[in-house]
Amino acid sequence: MPTAQPAFPAAAPPVTTARLELWLPHPDDLDDLVTMLAGDGMTRYLGPARAERQPQFDRLLRNGGSWALFNTGLFHVRKRGERPVIGTCGVFRSLRGFGKGMDEVPEAGWIIRQDCWGQGFAAEAMAAALAWFDAAHGPGRVVCMIEQGNTASHRLAARLGFVRYDSHIAEDDGTVLELFERNSPSRTEYQ
Repeated sequence: MPTAQPAFPAAAPPVTTARLELWLPHPDDLDDLVTMLAGDGMTRYLGPARAERQPQFDRLLRNGGSWALFNTGLFHVRKRGERPVIGTCGVFRSLRGFGKGMDEVPEAGWIIRQDCWGQGFAAEAMAAALAWFDAAHGPGRVVCMIEQGNTASHRLAARLGFVRYDSHIAEDDGTVLELFERNSPSRTEYQ
């Protein structure tokens, strides 16, 4: 009987920066994804995200599906030469279900582990991920949504070339989500 091969075998990360490696998702990353969300305030702006295995397993599968079906998704971010995942970032496919230009379009997202905040890792990783996405998929519209009050992510979105175009009030809890879009600029504009 043949043995199953990993869906995304990689001897090296597909994207690197001066300080980071951006890897494709792997089942062995599950515990790191749970650890990444642990800590006071870590999930404050992440909606229903929880630092538990089952919901993080679902996110891992959803991300793997984005890669398998659309050849894009969230990268797992590591410091160069280190094993632990310190974040996720990239451009994935989602169906938000509330319209307003957020359905069936590439969506950017980033999460960095709390002990790595304030070091520029999100900006460095997202600049590299967007450059990769532009090169792999060509120019086009990319969206993101950020919970109102998440000042750090609002600043990063602006730095990456995203412009606010609308907002949405989540039906489940009344959270205000700011909606942003970016049309692929030249790579040097957001580095």
